[in-house]
Amino acid sequence: MADLHLTDNDLKQLQEKGISQAQLEGQLRRFAQGFPYLHLVKAASDGEGVVSLEGSALDAALGEWERALNSPATIVSRFVPASGAASRMFKSLFAYLNTEEMNDDTREVLDHITDFAFFDSLNRACMLGEGGKGCLKLIQAGKEHTVIEYLLTEKGLNYGHLPKALLLFHRYPEGVRTAVEEQLGESSKYARNADGTVRIHFTLSPEHIEPFQNLMKRKKGEIEERFSCVLEVTHSIQRGNTDTIAVDMENQPMRTKEGALLFRPGGHGALIYNLNEINSDIIFIKNIDNVTPQPYWCDTLIYKKAIGGYLVQLRNKVYKYMALLGEDKKVSNNVIAEIKTFLQEAFSIDTAVLTDLSMEDQANFLRRILNRPIRVCGMVRNTGEPGGGPYIVKNENGTTGLQILESTQINMEDPVDRELFETSQYFNPVDLVLCVKDYRGNKFDLLSFVDEETGFISHKSQEGRELKALELPGLWNGAMSNWLTAFVAVPVTTFNPVKKVNDLLRPSHQLS
Repeated sequence: MADLHLTDNDLKQLQEKGISQAQLEGQLRRFAQGFPYLHLVKAASDGEGVVSLEGSALDAALGEWERALNSPATIVSRFVPASGAASRMFKSLFAYLNTEEMNDDTREVLDHITDFAFFDSLNRACMLGEGGKGCLKLIQAGKEHTVIEYLLTEKGLNYGHLPKALLLFHRYPEGVRTAVEEQLGESSKYARNADGTVRIHFTLSPEHIEPFQNLMKRKKGEIEERFSCVLEVTHSIQRGNTDTIAVDMENQPMRTKEGALLFRPGGHGALIYNLNEINSDIIFIKNIDNVTPQPYWCDTLIYKKAIGGYLVQLRNKVYKYMALLGEDKKVSNNVIAEIKTFLQEAFSIDTAVLTDLSMEDQANFLRRILNRPIRVCGMVRNTGEPGGGPYIVKNENGTTGLQILESTQINMEDPVDRELFETSQYFNPVDLVLCVKDYRGNKFDLLSFVDEETGFISHKSQEGRELKALELPGLWNGAMSNWLTAFVAVPVTTFNPVKKVNDLLRPSHQLS
């Protein structure tokens, strides 16, 4: 472990961030010790961990969702992680801006500049700043660098420093819409409560709150009228006490130019604290950039409702079994067997480990397994996108279960595990719906279901310096490790992320 010599200023910095010295020391130990790999049983696949909702099963799930939405007793919310800056969207453009060496992504952006929803705004900014010369004239004159400056910097739209939430994504005949506006409109179609409200919570960075609020002031009424709903839009920021220390390649704490300890956001896993504050029965989670223009919403709306309905079906069975198990009730062998079958079929939980236990001990074990939050995760066919996937894993208590794993959580040195990763059929598009209340209607404390052993260490750079960063257990990875988890296959048409600005040129983001 690194030698830790804290100055008075260091201690003051820790106090201001709400991080104890013990927490800091624990983070440094993680860099030295690393994290254990999970024990893979197999990649989840059709019929083995991944459910297909088709025909009557799809109809039943959709019907269940309509009944839940129409019930005044059910409160539905959406949770949208939107705190990250869009800078990574423009990585290639920044590279061109810094080196003036043209790359393929930047060339494509310049060649198709009129096809972006932000073109009119960018063109206007160029004309105002360049004596009436718009984007096309500047490009024709060989001033591509100037156009990119107006796109990315404060000189113009400043898109390189805004969140994806506030970027103009799509162009309609009547105007343009940001990613936030698309999220709000889409939500009104599958998450409108019985009283007509659409509850949606965004996580934001502090510097983005004011422009976000300004957008809401301008657009909220228009969106409510267009989609016949009442929007209840809230936001929160990622807590400072979830930041983690950065270290160099020798695991020594890094410092800023001013001499302060260098902390970095702990990743999206820190948002479990924000999610834990949402007081709803059912919560949908979807990334801010996974949106399409309204005419293409059909598949998304169908399968959002479907996974919502499937969650309700599972929840109702869990609640029924919890009521049957009760606190001190003696449960029949038939009920125990029925619950075991349900756990295996719904959540891939193998309970063979219970065979030698008494009926009383089995009942107690099953109570502990069932009395947890539930999540249903949509999964798309693996198309080579970077990110995690669905797996069946072996738990410490001897049971199995379903987890979403990133490549960093898998032992790539093990040829069997590596093959499981490389041949996985499905990919995690971050399409979740959650039940966060128990069978008595009490809200779970989500923090008590985090597996602290599932964080990971990533390699980054800052101001030209290589560093190691400590990532907290991911929001849909280790932060939900101890939930009841089910996977449902959803069409790839529901997954349209914008990882780089060029993705906005794909047909799924362009209205013909």
